[in-house]
Amino acid sequence: MSSHGHPVTEAILETLKRAGAVLKEAGVRFALAGGCAGYARGAAPSLHDVDFALVEEDVPLAFKTLEGIGFRTARPPEDWLVKAFDEDGVLVDMIFSVADRPVTEEMIRRAEMINTAAISLPVLEATDLVISWILPLSEHSCDYGALLPMVRALREQVDWDRVASVVAASPYASTFLTLLERLRVIGPTSPSPEQAWP
Repeated sequence: MSSHGHPVTEAILETLKRAGAVLKEAGVRFALAGGCAGYARGAAPSLHDVDFALVEEDVPLAFKTLEGIGFRTARPPEDWLVKAFDEDGVLVDMIFSVADRPVTEEMIRRAEMINTAAISLPVLEATDLVISWILPLSEHSCDYGALLPMVRALREQVDWDRVASVVAASPYASTFLTLLERLRVIGPTSPSPEQAWP
């Protein structure tokens, strides 16, 4: 996977590789998420930091593992993620809850091993990844423009009926699906009654 020679992208992929390798070795239940997961699945790089989804009870092990290779760790006030920074200040967000729904072992098990930045890492399954991007949309954070190119690149890997079922209760997420249909990025969806997720 080429990293387009961009220095910021290179630094992020280097951090992704280091952090991913040690977490994998330590047995942390995690998967690549966010923009890096989109990139691993074929979207253009839109990388600002490294995002991992992980099971909350593995946070202490993840912290100990990353501190062991020189990362600085932090618990921000938000109650859905923790942070780690490498020596150059590149940020790794470790997310254990998405839109008030805990990341589960099942979700991590559904992740697929994909070669990313020259290392094979678990990457969130495409449907879970898209849900994790659009379910948190709200009046305070509703940037459809940034999501469009990422989602367009992944569209054939996603079960859109499942996405529609899971996000049915969210006006912001379901409106984004309507936009995708109107733009002919996806076909019409037929949501079933709201599905459990993750």
